[in-house]
Amino acid sequence: MPGEVPPGGTVANRHTILGQGAISYCMVDSRDYAFEGTEPDIHEDAHVSREATLVGDVTVDADASVWPGVVLRGDVAPVRVGRAAHIGDNATLHGSEVSRGVMVGHGAVLNDTFVAAGAMVGFNSTVTDSTIGTRSIVASGTVVPADYEVPPESFVRGMPASVTPLEETTIDPDEVFEEYHSGAYTNLAERHEELFERG
Repeated sequence: MPGEVPPGGTVANRHTILGQGAISYCMVDSRDYAFEGTEPDIHEDAHVSREATLVGDVTVDADASVWPGVVLRGDVAPVRVGRAAHIGDNATLHGSEVSRGVMVGHGAVLNDTFVAAGAMVGFNSTVTDSTIGTRSIVASGTVVPADYEVPPESFVRGMPASVTPLEETTIDPDEVFEEYHSGAYTNLAERHEELFERG
């Protein structure tokens, strides 16, 4: 029957003929693209979703995870995802680096940005041409304009962002980092066997 997937097959790895003629489609399991001869480099112990898109000069280190809908585009500058860093669903990194143990929330956008070790970037936040210091927290929905230099252990929030030392807030950073620590996400990624299979 037109449109049926053959026994044992999936839409992801079979051409499906639709009606008469030669109209067909094929979804691929892997969305890795070279740019000017440079291909993404994914460590064998990293977890990158088949539904993430990686382009050009992109490096994903061991125990890191890259979730569905993420775009890592290393064309005008490299993208680096450090060891045990985690990039949440639908986030976009363009010419940016996130260091060891960084957590980037769903839908966040980082452009020409450096995020130092252990920092957290909240859901749907936008950071442009800036530096986020070690163990800093960027609240969900925050907009960090260009040329911000956020000191280590800061709390960043608002549109545009304001920066407050964590010690001057009521936030318990140890509690926050314990709740969202990168090791838990590494474990979660390991449990998603099918999600992180790449063809």
